[in-house]
Amino acid sequence: MFSERLLEHFQNPRNVGELPEPAVVIEVENPACGDVLRLSALIENGRVVQARYKVRGCTASIGCGSALTEMLRGIAVEELPAVDASRVAFAVGGLAAESQHAAVLCADAADALHARVQTIASRR
Repeated sequence: MFSERLLEHFQNPRNVGELPEPAVVIEVENPACGDVLRLSALIENGRVVQARYKVRGCTASIGCGSALTEMLRGIAVEELPAVDASRVAFAVGGLAAESQHAAVLCADAADALHARVQTIASRR
């Protein structure tokens, strides 16, 4: 049911936890299944230099959250909207239809991070 890559991320999740300020922190939820992902990212010179996550959810959400933090490292803020559900699913070796919500949760987190960083920048 789960790919080897997803199971590897689930069993050995990377970048679990939260980053201290001045990290940007967002939280997204899938109201249909109740999964919640909290993402913190340190942004320097317009790029994500570190990302950490906490998730309350299923195997797929835990694995996808881990993969998301690896995908984000080094990415430019303006590229965050390109982190969509299909890209997250690909990063974990694919997802069954019933687990696609996990990739959507991560894509929502990337979008929320982008929006938060843009809001912070506009206030300066």
